[in-house]
Amino acid sequence: MEQKKVLIIDDDARNIFALKAVLRSRGISCISASSGAEGLELLAGEHQVGVVLMDIMMPDMDGYETIAALRAQAPNSRLPIIAVTAQAMVGDREKCLQAGADNYISKPVDVDVLLSQIQQYLAD
Repeated sequence: MEQKKVLIIDDDARNIFALKAVLRSRGISCISASSGAEGLELLAGEHQVGVVLMDIMMPDMDGYETIAALRAQAPNSRLPIIAVTAQAMVGDREKCLQAGADNYISKPVDVDVLLSQIQQYLAD
């Protein structure tokens, strides 16, 4: 059985690079998309994604819109989504969760917390 992957959706190549480096160093397979639309396209053809790391502040289609679109797709409606965002003001966590994210982590990312959350979802 093929290992489940993490899909990273972030418009900043530096964030994608850093997250991929950390995940791969822990033996976690990952793929990435640089926009919400690209992420949705990848998910339409990729059936081994176990969790999505979703940036919130992206141009065109932001993370909230991408989460809503993802939740509207029947095969992905229950896919775990972790919002990974620089938005760390009071209420931002709740806004992400209300938008449909399963969890929230602020940037700069605490690697141990992120890995713990990812492992929890990949283990299911």
